[in-house]
Amino acid sequence: MNIGQAAKASGVSAKMIRYYESIALIPPGRRSDAGYRIYADNDLHTLRFVRRARLLGFSLEQIRELLSLWQNKERASADVKTIATGHVAELNQRIAELTEMRDTLQTLAGCCHGDQRPDCPILQSLAD
Repeated sequence: MNIGQAAKASGVSAKMIRYYESIALIPPGRRSDAGYRIYADNDLHTLRFVRRARLLGFSLEQIRELLSLWQNKERASADVKTIATGHVAELNQRIAELTEMRDTLQTLAGCCHGDQRPDCPILQSLAD
């Protein structure tokens, strides 16, 4: 199948497929005599793997490592678990930071009268 068909079947846009090939995250598609990219079922499986990993928030470097482990039948599952648990720790840190931002903004918005007066605790807090 061509790149458009592969994009539709995998849920990864043609632009992202080209990008992933350009950074060697995935191998480049074979080329037809006319120079068009051709993708097989195995390529789609890899693209779906990448898409799912991206949806889970893994970085491209983490995905590169996961792909390598996935393709290595001699791998230790502990290596995969280490990447996953490290990512969970990163997500927990981001959640804590986002929660703190949300709480601060809720407090500031609650302090703002939201009327015609010029004084605004939100702007004052940003200026401090």
